[in-house]
Amino acid sequence: MIIIIDYGMGNLRSVQKAIELFCPDVKVSSSTRDILAAERIILPGVGAFGKAMEELRKRDLIKAILEAIKKGKPFLGICLGLQLLFSESEEGGRVEGLGILKGKVKRFDIGSDLKIPHMGWNEIRCSMLDARCSILDGVADGSFMYFVHSYYVEPEDRSMVLCETDYGVKFTSGIQKDNIIAFQFHPEKSQGVGLKIVENFVNL
Repeated sequence: MIIIIDYGMGNLRSVQKAIELFCPDVKVSSSTRDILAAERIILPGVGAFGKAMEELRKRDLIKAILEAIKKGKPFLGICLGLQLLFSESEEGGRVEGLGILKGKVKRFDIGSDLKIPHMGWNEIRCSMLDARCSILDGVADGSFMYFVHSYYVEPEDRSMVLCETDYGVKFTSGIQKDNIIAFQFHPEKSQGVGLKIVENFVNL
């Protein structure tokens, strides 16, 4: 069973439809029991960092997320679901995240030439194409993915960086740390190449 965590923020149906192309055993849920029983877990999200943390606390989901990750279950974060894994965000002041990974979520500071949010297609440059990252099997360096975001993560540990993207500044667009994989872009909206990432996650 793959569980897509429902905390009231995110394009849950599009993620579910993408997973269903490769695995029928998928469920959208806000149940801690489902999260702990799942074989794989996805944390999607669109919206404000602080509101997302508030909803995770309100629904009593944080403990279950931490426990599932500690048990080594494959875990995929998408967009805001990537950012929430880190220590803190600049969005709305200083807001604490889940603190699973060390680093900050920062707002783009790129002048007036480029629009914020960063929205649309942009390429990823893969920095860790080796045996550690089967999640990118079949995904070529320089592939274009679909982004919608105003903030980006800055990990303290650069060894977790899977891929980077340039939007006025070079930023981390994908990470892998042990059983945790997360992307700033939306694989489920990135056509065939993005769906290859979804397929690879299903097959981990």
